[in-house]
Amino acid sequence: MGLFITFEGIEGSGKTTQIGITGDYLEKQKIPFIITEEPGGTGLGSELRQILLDKTSLAITEKAELLLFAADRAQHIEEVILPAMSEGKVVLCDRFSDATIAYQGFGRGVDVDFIRTVNSFSSQSLKPDLTLLFDIPVAAGLKRITDRISPTGKASLEDRFEREKAEFHQRVREGYLSLLRDEPDRIRLIDGSRKVDEVAKEVCHFVTNLIEGSCEGDVF
Repeated sequence: MGLFITFEGIEGSGKTTQIGITGDYLEKQKIPFIITEEPGGTGLGSELRQILLDKTSLAITEKAELLLFAADRAQHIEEVILPAMSEGKVVLCDRFSDATIAYQGFGRGVDVDFIRTVNSFSSQSLKPDLTLLFDIPVAAGLKRITDRISPTGKASLEDRFEREKAEFHQRVREGYLSLLRDEPDRIRLIDGSRKVDEVAKEVCHFVTNLIEGSCEGDVF
């Protein structure tokens, strides 16, 4: 089996930039890998992403939102993640089940124990071998988003989560930090406020250590 590495963090934390850099690093090392995301890693996921994140005027309840993310994950696991791992690839995933606990649990207020049950079912109980948590103050993360969308400052936030108030994002951040305290062996905290190359160096350090340790155990 291959390895499963997830990239987590609040909006604007830099995780998506870093997952691309990590992919470039693995390619140079000639290590087989794929980059995927939630929601959106499959055909079904792309459709669900339009509902969950992108331009939509639909009113979605907290429970419905949770179950739509779970449906995306169930398809993602079956169609993309497990097959890639069975081929011995490193799977780099932009968000996974930790995001559901942080966003729908801490952010929306849905019962976390219930979310864990749903997550376990939809993910077939798969746990990441390593989770990289990119942490950044909420105000700094949201500023990055607006700067990225419109350098002129006339931003139009299309993502339903990006449009949430700062208090929501703070609860999400606290949710992630709570997960870190619960599973310090799996989750590695990374200061996402630093320069991109500084963050990338630390990310590659963690990824390399995981891969080298797995090779010693004949995982690949």
